[in-house]
Amino acid sequence: MKTNDILYKISKALSLTQEEMIEAYRLEGYEMTPSHLEALLKKRIDKDFSLCSYEELGVFLDGLVTLKRGPSPKRPNDDEAVPLTNNLILKKLRIALELKEPETEIIFGLGDATLSKQELKSLFRKEDHKNFKACTDDLLMAFLEGLDEFYYTGAEV
Repeated sequence: MKTNDILYKISKALSLTQEEMIEAYRLEGYEMTPSHLEALLKKRIDKDFSLCSYEELGVFLDGLVTLKRGPSPKRPNDDEAVPLTNNLILKKLRIALELKEPETEIIFGLGDATLSKQELKSLFRKEDHKNFKACTDDLLMAFLEGLDEFYYTGAEV
């Protein structure tokens, strides 16, 4: 799944304003300009489209956690770069939105993905755990679609 699509779907599902998104970047010490953010949220065929790097998506997700929950008392070792996987994207969204297992299950259901409790738990396990399950692009897309439904307010932006 493309990073730009993920960023766009998250911003749409959570009805985030440009200011909130820039604030999420700022909270992580990342310089994001309104014009660059606009370019990241455009469709690939649009004029001035800019490809969203994994770093930009990862920083945004970290900033979203900080924006929604406040600064973390214990920060991970910033020297170690962690590859951004679909599982990590799911985990960061679950943390930022303080989603419990039942809500996560509902969101997947709204995105037309049916997972058993065991399958759901396996998506959030560490990669070296024997029951770890890699999150496919289709599953991540289903979650983002479900997130949009879960947070839908009926108001068009």
